[in-house]
Amino acid sequence: MCPPMTIKPVHVIGGGLAGSEAAWQIARAGVPVTLHEMRGVPGVKTDAHQTDGLAELVCSNSFRSDDWEHNAVGLLHAEMRTLDSIIMSCGDAHQVPAGGALAVDRDGFSQAVTARLEAHPLITIVREEIAGLPPEDWDNVIVATGPLTSPALAAAILELTGEESLSFFDAIAPIVHADSIDFDIAWRQSRYDKEGPGGDAAAYVNCPMTKPQYEAFIDALLAGPKAEFKDWENVPYFDGCLPIEVMAERGRETLRHGPMKPVGLTNPRDPQVKAYAIVQLRQDNALGTLFNMVGFQTKLKHGAQAEVFRMIPGLHEAQFARLGGLHRNTFLNSPKLLDRQLRLKAMPRLRFAGQVTGVEGYVESAAMGLLTGRLAAAERLGRPIEAPPVHTAMGALVEHITGGHLDGPGGISKFQPMNINYGLLPPLEAPRVDEVGVKIPPKDRGRAKKRLMSLRAVDALTAWREAG
Repeated sequence: MCPPMTIKPVHVIGGGLAGSEAAWQIARAGVPVTLHEMRGVPGVKTDAHQTDGLAELVCSNSFRSDDWEHNAVGLLHAEMRTLDSIIMSCGDAHQVPAGGALAVDRDGFSQAVTARLEAHPLITIVREEIAGLPPEDWDNVIVATGPLTSPALAAAILELTGEESLSFFDAIAPIVHADSIDFDIAWRQSRYDKEGPGGDAAAYVNCPMTKPQYEAFIDALLAGPKAEFKDWENVPYFDGCLPIEVMAERGRETLRHGPMKPVGLTNPRDPQVKAYAIVQLRQDNALGTLFNMVGFQTKLKHGAQAEVFRMIPGLHEAQFARLGGLHRNTFLNSPKLLDRQLRLKAMPRLRFAGQVTGVEGYVESAAMGLLTGRLAAAERLGRPIEAPPVHTAMGALVEHITGGHLDGPGGISKFQPMNINYGLLPPLEAPRVDEVGVKIPPKDRGRAKKRLMSLRAVDALTAWREAG
């Protein structure tokens, strides 16, 4: 094997979750890597980022469920930990209470990822914008520019492929200062008292609503002034991150059955009275001084947000560290443009990773960064490997973005961003008895099936890792 510094570097464009993970995996394989990030260049910024830190979290601080046996995103966590993920390692080190989810202190997390990448001897971080296609002598490139790809690079990619990028709007939830929450009204409890990775069964702040309060809130939400789309009025939303106003427009009870559902929560001050709706807030930083409003992505104009959200019992004097907002995301028509190595068919020296490929979510984006990093490093070392099998969560995501969807009438692409879910993995029949032969009740068979699919995935990933 060649000494590392005699190996030509792999270039990674973009220092978000996917790019940071890709750079880490390449370096861990013994291959030099140059990570290019435009944030930090004077006068260069994005519509959503607040800092120049690597792996900055711009929306929620949650990596979602950490239950690897019964939840597909938890399974993805487990697969990434098995493959030495820097994102999962730093996430675990900077977790904050979040019930059954893995949520992180966003600043501590970003700072940890940045510090580890800066300290690695095979990683060179260059603060610059790649305007247009990468130079021709960059023969092994990962484009991990995310949903906020610079206009010049996006235009160059579109010209190369002859395609138009698909787009959707993503929304950001507000963050509240903890000391402005009225705990004479609100209380701490996780849904169903479920403990999270840190063992906390009271990770959420709950603000209860009566039916009249809920109805008044919905009225104000629907009547409040909204951000305008301007030139992008026909751009759809991603269903997994709908603004609350859009949900409310779909029916007055929609929020009660979504982010404001009251099930699994009991007000300790009056246990016999069930709230009609409940707004939850989740800890956003390690100090516990900031809480984000769960599922409250919004397109309300800033001037209206404080007024409307202070109608929520317990938040009548809320002070906001950050208000909600919208930003436009883009993604490629990946089934047509990418191969199973996530290379651009029109220019195979370019791989793509992260949300731009059509995966949705922090963990999914980082997972694709992890995979492209390993694929690029193996190619550079002359030992190419295949993507993981479809029985794994990572392999299922690759299958989805490279051809696992169905086109509409006339061959029109219906490809849309997708979170990881068990529906992307090859099915198994639900078991009727457990490992020791005890009959499983019908209501529990779906859960048992998920566990079997997760065990199969872990075994398949382990075999893939050892073979590579």
